[in-house]
Amino acid sequence: MLEIKDLHVKFHTRQREAVAGVSLTIHDGEILGLVGESGSGKSVTAMSVAGLLPRRQCDFSGEILLDGVELLHADRALLRQVQGKDIGVVFQEPMSAMDPLMIIGRQVEEVLRIHTDLSREERRRRALEALAAVELPDPEGVYGKYPHELSGGMLQRAMIAAAIAARPKLLLLDEPTTALDVTIQAQILELLKKLNQESGISMLFISHNLNVVRKLCTRTAVMQRGVLVEEGDIETVFRHPRHPYTQRLIAAIPTRHRKEEAP
Repeated sequence: MLEIKDLHVKFHTRQREAVAGVSLTIHDGEILGLVGESGSGKSVTAMSVAGLLPRRQCDFSGEILLDGVELLHADRALLRQVQGKDIGVVFQEPMSAMDPLMIIGRQVEEVLRIHTDLSREERRRRALEALAAVELPDPEGVYGKYPHELSGGMLQRAMIAAAIAARPKLLLLDEPTTALDVTIQAQILELLKKLNQESGISMLFISHNLNVVRKLCTRTAVMQRGVLVEEGDIETVFRHPRHPYTQRLIAAIPTRHRKEEAP
């Protein structure tokens, strides 16, 4: 489904590589958690997959294949075809990612306007379906609201709706729950799990929080200073972490979350 092969990214303003030889595979219908502290290279890896690297500001090499189509070195025309249609992206801060002057419904429809020849009425119907799929109450009402009229949790759901409206193959989620309180965070994780189970959409979930990743993902990969240091089944990594960095990440989880972890 998605293959990342020996990815290297080095920004011109930095001495060391942001991503140093990362290779990963995400299978159809899989949710992979990519974990690491700030500066580990996980978000740059996601940007590379999404075609959002600032190419003039960095050197990059390797391959990124989505169903066999190479994306890392693809031209802008191909990337525009893929972005939104085949790859949906959910960012950490929906308020800064969404247009404050455009109603939610139009923003959910935008990807359909770009990538399909659906009528305006059909786009509206699909947008309402997406808003309902993310379990927003009163999709019709939310459709006509502006971003500032929604709570943080509702806005994050709306952003997920916009990302899935075109029914992409892959969803990239970059710290999508970090800005939310614990209760809303849990609801969003359950929603993502449900979307994966019902639609079979593959997901790359980026987080600094291994405990959050464990609640959603079946497999995890751990990055430190641009390098992939550990990868495996989520329970195996949790119970028997091999790399000292992974061990420290797990040790940092509050004890009440780890009581059941002893083998």
